[in-house]
Amino acid sequence: MTADPQLDVRSEPPARRHTLILDTYHGLEPGAGFELVNDHDPKPLYYQFDAEYKDQFTWDYLEEGPEVWRVRIGRPAA
Repeated sequence: MTADPQLDVRSEPPARRHTLILDTYHGLEPGAGFELVNDHDPKPLYYQFDAEYKDQFTWDYLEEGPEVWRVRIGRPAA
């Protein structure tokens, strides 16, 4: 088993972050995931996923601050 790719958005402008994250999500095969690295709790992003992709994603906190948040976002297997 290989490690999930990491998407570190901490150096990206805030206005660009959600686009990068969603593009990465859309590129996932069923059963795959990626690790999001952020400088704050991405809870608003979770709510966006929940509204737009209900039951089509997984969300698992790997690290919860205070300076770095890491979340595994995945696409469930069919």
